[in-house]
Amino acid sequence: MGQFKSYKTLTGGLIVLILVFYLMMSWPEPMNRWIPPPHRASKHASEPNNWDSLPQELTNLTSLLYWPPTGGDKDDFLASTSPRTSTYRLKGPAQTNYTLGSNLEAILVARDHKGRPKTHGGDLFRAQLLGQELKAGVPGEVKDLENGTYLLSFPLLWAGPAQVQVRLIHSSEVVRVLQRVWKGKRATVDFRGYFRGRDGTQETVICNVDPQSTGAQGPTCQYRDVVSGELWFCAQPSTLPCDALVGHSSGSYLKVTTRHDEELMAGSVTDQPLPSGISPILVTPAAIGNMSDVALPSRPPCRPGHLSPKPSGFYYQDRWHSTFCSSRSFPTVSSILNCLAGRIVYMMGDSTLRQWWEYLRDTVPSLKPVDLHVQYQAGPLMAVDTTRGTVLHWRAHSWPLRSRRTPVASLHSVARVLHGLAGGPYTVVVLGMGAHFTTFPPSIFARRLAGIREAVKALLDREPSTLVVIKLANTGYKSVYGSDWLTIQVNRFLRAAFDGLQVAFVDAWEMTSSLAVPDDIHPKRLIVRNEVELFLSFICPT
Repeated sequence: MGQFKSYKTLTGGLIVLILVFYLMMSWPEPMNRWIPPPHRASKHASEPNNWDSLPQELTNLTSLLYWPPTGGDKDDFLASTSPRTSTYRLKGPAQTNYTLGSNLEAILVARDHKGRPKTHGGDLFRAQLLGQELKAGVPGEVKDLENGTYLLSFPLLWAGPAQVQVRLIHSSEVVRVLQRVWKGKRATVDFRGYFRGRDGTQETVICNVDPQSTGAQGPTCQYRDVVSGELWFCAQPSTLPCDALVGHSSGSYLKVTTRHDEELMAGSVTDQPLPSGISPILVTPAAIGNMSDVALPSRPPCRPGHLSPKPSGFYYQDRWHSTFCSSRSFPTVSSILNCLAGRIVYMMGDSTLRQWWEYLRDTVPSLKPVDLHVQYQAGPLMAVDTTRGTVLHWRAHSWPLRSRRTPVASLHSVARVLHGLAGGPYTVVVLGMGAHFTTFPPSIFARRLAGIREAVKALLDREPSTLVVIKLANTGYKSVYGSDWLTIQVNRFLRAAFDGLQVAFVDAWEMTSSLAVPDDIHPKRLIVRNEVELFLSFICPT
């Protein structure tokens, strides 16, 4: 970036010319230049559930899959946990006022549809403390006592009225279904591969993460990235060679549940509120003379490597306040531009990360999108501010990617892109993955993270001043193909995979589950703004 800054002495037209040339050269070469010629794979190649292939430092991910036992198999729907009969109450006696900075605790008793207390745990409840008048909210901790009861704990972080809200996201019986499908099925979705010959001949086949999931009766084509080692398979076209693959898109959702499973996951019992069991409370400052409205002790500037506590933050007056670092507000266009001046930001991930790019593009008029003549959902996208020397990239992570039809050449391995970056104090990397991996066994995501961790470590080793930010996956999905329970597992993997590295985390899970708004895989602008401002706080901590 030092070279880039020297260009500012040139005329405006030459600046634009040099910048456009730089943008053309800034991403590594297309995938087709990096993968060896595809070859036919045996139908039993690449077992997706084989944990033995993980690097030693990531084998501990298997221990993260623990979930409290969900009880025996029962076909009786009425014996499953009900949001209408489950109850919660204060753990101690009710008080007139509660002190700012203290904790509120409650006991939840899970019950079935006949009102009988459950004798085992495993339910997925979400608890919140909300101050809607103050536009405030914080996630509560739910501790499963594994006997049908749950301990709820809420930090009291703002002065004023507050109300506890609890929802049953999934009963333990649904969690058991999700566990069975996630660990036992090779894939719950498939994809389409588009082949085109030199004479214009076209064929469309099924592709997936392993040969069996392509449904091929004959041979399959295997595609292996020589840098990252990532594998992809397509059924062998009947008339075209494997190297004629030019396009990719989403395919079908596969049938993986029974009628009883679907009854358990019905909307009438999934993501439903429990009857209110605690009256609204009033939180007051700790002492006379302490007029602070929020409980925020002195915190260090936001820098990589900080351990994120629970909760990692809370909303107050529609602004997210980090509990572990001094998150900043960027209320004006100038404040955002001053922070991003001279920096190249590489965003790689899914559409929830693309929302960050879109927010910055829409908020900062001088960040002009660069026309790449790309009309595809998976990008890539670029925006530049030539006067400040700011470049913003967004690119989708590679296979598996649920998207509209996209050129294969646009699907770049995250690990390979990272290996191609020089890094430095003006380079920012943001990774946001998770939602597209819930439709495969956990080992698929673990192996992908192993390669990305290695690439991040190598990047930080050669240039420690590079800022790497990990966006955790957020709430939104409530089905067997993507659910909050599956997202919790994905986020456990993300935290563990980058443990020990100097990276920063943006806890999108908590930021999307702390307000009284419906879950949406693509959250509203208010939440995206707060995610971006926390991200900017790591770029410009002071």
